[in-house]
Amino acid sequence: MDKRYADVNGARLAYYEAGSGQPVVLLHGFCGSSAYWDEIVPLLQTELRVIVPDLRGHGASSAPDTGSSMEEMAADIAGLLDTLELKQASVLGHSLGGYITLALAERHADRLTAFGLVHSTAFPDDEKGKEGRLKGMQTIGEQGLPVFLEGLIPRLFAPKHVESMPEAVNKARQIGLGTSPGGAIRTLEGMRTRPDRNQVLSEAKVPVLLVAGEEDQIVAPVRTFSASGGHIRQALIAGAGHMSMMEAPRQLADEILAFFKG
Repeated sequence: MDKRYADVNGARLAYYEAGSGQPVVLLHGFCGSSAYWDEIVPLLQTELRVIVPDLRGHGASSAPDTGSSMEEMAADIAGLLDTLELKQASVLGHSLGGYITLALAERHADRLTAFGLVHSTAFPDDEKGKEGRLKGMQTIGEQGLPVFLEGLIPRLFAPKHVESMPEAVNKARQIGLGTSPGGAIRTLEGMRTRPDRNQVLSEAKVPVLLVAGEEDQIVAPVRTFSASGGHIRQALIAGAGHMSMMEAPRQLADEILAFFKG
């Protein structure tokens, strides 16, 4: 897919589009890229206009020396909508992308027609999580990004899939190697300091989709399903870990399409 570029909020974002209809932005997770969604986009583009960016510091996007808070990355996405001359769109965020989606929903609610978290959570990091972010920053700074990824990538998949889906695991690793080390360190700090945004879910005035993986080792389903209400649709992907877009793309696409049809 040919990538285009948008200069927004001090960053040069790479993105691509596919399909037509209701615009939906898909945001990837940490040390990922738009390539995380390779198997999902063909399943959605027959009914939706899918917009898939690389977040700052990831993939083909630039890694500014400052600014990788969730709020600044949300401003990037608002700026991308401006570039595309879209007053509103729906945004679905995976993991890190979900944290950014929540910041967008809090600060730019008027830009969203719906939003969702895919293997993500509205809770902030607890003390153990914050400690883990600092350790990750130290590992990247002292030993390099490849060493950090060796610890991260296997945990993204359901344990059984680490063995049964070696091509997907290797693809995730190769995508991760495209991340800017400095950008990764700044993004870890941004995730470490993000606030609790559960009220954004519970008080949303638009439809919300929450997707969890039954065997997610990064974000347990109970942390994804932290809010309920008539405006919230919860979906559990059986057997999937943190990467249902690779582990169970058809099931994830079906849940996304059902959400928008509903």
